[in-house]
Amino acid sequence: MIKRMLIMLVLVVAVFGGLGGMKYAQIKQAMSKMGPPPPAAVSTVVAAYDDWQPQLEAVGSLRAVNGADLAFEVPGIVEEIHFNSGDEVKAGTVLLKLRDDEDVNKLHSLQAVVDLAVITYQRGIKQLPSQTISQAAVDADKSELDAARANVAEQQSLIDKKVIRAPFDGRLGIRAVDLGQYLAAGTIVVTLQSLDPIYVDFFLPQQALEQIRIGQAVTANVDTYPGQGFPGEIAAIEPKVDSASRNVRVRAALKNPDHKLLPGMYATVDIATGEPQRYVTLPQTSITFNAYGNTVYIVDKGQPGADGQQQLIVRQSFVKTGETRGDQVVILEGVKEGETVVTSGQLKLRNGVPVAINNSVQPSSDAAPAPVGY
Repeated sequence: MIKRMLIMLVLVVAVFGGLGGMKYAQIKQAMSKMGPPPPAAVSTVVAAYDDWQPQLEAVGSLRAVNGADLAFEVPGIVEEIHFNSGDEVKAGTVLLKLRDDEDVNKLHSLQAVVDLAVITYQRGIKQLPSQTISQAAVDADKSELDAARANVAEQQSLIDKKVIRAPFDGRLGIRAVDLGQYLAAGTIVVTLQSLDPIYVDFFLPQQALEQIRIGQAVTANVDTYPGQGFPGEIAAIEPKVDSASRNVRVRAALKNPDHKLLPGMYATVDIATGEPQRYVTLPQTSITFNAYGNTVYIVDKGQPGADGQQQLIVRQSFVKTGETRGDQVVILEGVKEGETVVTSGQLKLRNGVPVAINNSVQPSSDAAPAPVGY
C-alpha cells in the first residue's frame, strides 16, 4: 500500500514538473522575442555656471513714514468738511471744522476784558510819575491784564481745537463722518498716511548683525506686483536683540513714487550681503535627497545599440549642495559645467540604465518663483 502511494506521488511530481518546465520555456521564448525594455524617459538640463548673489531674506510689514488717524480733541457738531476721500493734501491744509459760534462770542467777550485792562494799565502808568496812584495799584492792573490775556489765549486754543489741519503731507483715507454729525472727543474722522518713502519693518537672527549696516541696499517684493522689486536701503537697526526670539528688528526705507505700496502690506525683503559668486546651479528637482548623501543622475554616452545608434545611459553621482534660491540649488561638488543632469524621472533609474531625453516639459528652475496665476 505504501509503495503504491509513493509511486503515485512520484508520478504527480513528474507531471507538474514537466508542465512547469514547459511554461518556463514558453515564457523565456516570449521574452527573447520582446527584446530589452525601452529606455526610461527623463528630462534633463545642462549644468552651467550662474552668478549667485549672497543675500539674507526676511518677511516684513509695511508702515508709513508718517501715519495718523485724525480726531478732534473736543466734542462738537461737524460744520465744515474741506476734503474728499483719497485726496492728496499738504501739511497745514484745513480738513474739518466743528461749530464754534458760542466759543467765538466768548472769545470776543474776553478780548473786551483785555482791551479794558490795557486801558486801565496804561492810565496807571501815566499817573505813576505824579504819584496820584500807587505802585501796588499799577502792579494789580498789570496782573489783571496778564490774566485777561491768558483767558483769551485759552479760549483761542479751544477754538483752534475745533479745526483739524493736516499735520504732514500725505494721502487721506475714507471720510468717516458727515456734516451735522455730533462727534465725541477722540472720534476718528479720517486717516492720513505719508506714502513716499515708506518703511518696511522686519526681523533678522542675531547672527546676521555682522552682515548688515545702515545704508545697505535692500529690495522688497510684494505678491500684489509679482516680478517687480522696490529698491530701498536700511534706515535703522534696533539697538537690542529680543531675548525671547534672539532676533533683531530692522527698518528699511523704500522708494514708493507711484504709491503702489500701502501700510499694512507684507513684503519679502532681500538684502545683498557680499560680492556675487559664480556657482554651478541646478533645479532642486535634480537632487535626490537621502540621509546617506545627496545624489544626481548624469547622462553619459553608452555603447551603440542593435540599430547602430549610440545609447544614452545614466550614472549616479554624489553631490555636495550649497544655498538654495527659489527653485535653484548651488552644487559645490559632484557635477561639472557642461554635464547633462536628469531633472525628473529619477525613480525609475539606476546606474547604467538607458534613457531617452524628453524635454517637452521641464521642472521649474526660477530663482524667484511666483504662485501660479500671478
